[in-house]
Amino acid sequence: MSADDDSSDADREINQAALYYHAKPRPGKISVEVSKPASTQRDLALAYTPGVAEPVRRIAKDPLAAYEYTAKGNLVAVVTDGSAVLGLGNVGALAGKPVMEGKGVLFKHFADIDVFDIEIDAARPQEFIETVMRIAPTFGGINLEDIAAPHCFEIEQALIEQLDIPVFHDDQHGTAIIIAAALLNALDLQGKRLADARVVVLGAGAAGIAAVRLLIAMGAHRDHFMVVDRKGVIHVGRKDLNPYKFGVAIETEARTLDDAMRGADVFIGVSGPDLLSPQALASMADRPVVFALSNPVPEIRPAVAARVRDDLIMATGRSDYPNQVNNVLCFPFIFRGALDVRASRINEDMQIAAVHALKGLTHDPVPPSVLDAYAIECLDFGPDYILPKPFDPRLREAIPPAVARAAIDSGVARCGWPAHYPQR
Repeated sequence: MSADDDSSDADREINQAALYYHAKPRPGKISVEVSKPASTQRDLALAYTPGVAEPVRRIAKDPLAAYEYTAKGNLVAVVTDGSAVLGLGNVGALAGKPVMEGKGVLFKHFADIDVFDIEIDAARPQEFIETVMRIAPTFGGINLEDIAAPHCFEIEQALIEQLDIPVFHDDQHGTAIIIAAALLNALDLQGKRLADARVVVLGAGAAGIAAVRLLIAMGAHRDHFMVVDRKGVIHVGRKDLNPYKFGVAIETEARTLDDAMRGADVFIGVSGPDLLSPQALASMADRPVVFALSNPVPEIRPAVAARVRDDLIMATGRSDYPNQVNNVLCFPFIFRGALDVRASRINEDMQIAAVHALKGLTHDPVPPSVLDAYAIECLDFGPDYILPKPFDPRLREAIPPAVARAAIDSGVARCGWPAHYPQR
């Protein structure tokens, strides 16, 4: 039997197991449960009529009272139009529902945040925006998910401007935050500085453009980026650029990925499988950083990269290689911190606070529970450990307080330091 046959058998097995997991013993992955007693006549009188009238009156007088008397303050909408679901493309809103339910599992498991998944059948961005705006009073936050670029930029910006609760497109900012934390650590290990690094980004969709924006906000040099899409390097002379791509265009003679890679310190791939050639990798500067994040097949496979360069630090999007860039390290905890201070938005200060919390956590001793979860004996900061592991319990201890502090300091919090947080 060939390796391809083995792979096909493995794929068939996991596909069948996934179907069973989603269907049995009860279809789907999330449910709604009652959080207060409902076993006596008095319980029902308090839960519904006549008792429910009093919190209604309180909220009518002061909308912020909804955070005290309803589930709003711990409820996030995970919303999609199904236009860019995982690596499957535009499968439609309904087909995106298993992924949105999965996101709900992660919110609940890692940060104890409740989720309603909302799949919106909208052909135009404005239809999507209007729908979310009308349902927004239900929620303490909106997590946008699997929405294709460039519509995702327009949708997110409009909702941020018009709503008074956090709106966060995880495919943009969650990915950018994890990339930034990993990159800061990798550059430290390679003896390089973000301000000096020459960076090539392959992929000009939501994640690629957001990563460029965040890294520049954190001190990277604007002119040190080359972003490459299907037509080559995004330069100011191109006539086919939308406003979002034009925002990352530079003046350069480079036209191809191979041109861009010569002498580059960093490669960030958020594009597709096997797009980075060994020759292009070989042309990078000494001690390069390579983030090949296409999933399930990276832009260059770690075994291939290791044969070409013995001085690189590499990350992928896969859990079976070191240094997985995984958004679950970020989004549950960003929202936890934002909800805990009733933030009106998740701003750049809060994102950067999350980056530094993630970066710093990687330098601390790893708890035994994490080693047990991954069946390893030790894990120390170094080339194969530049990000915390998803099951690290310290993520919830470190990131939400950092995000909450940034929300308070930047003026978007609507309550003070939570009593259950560590005293500052």
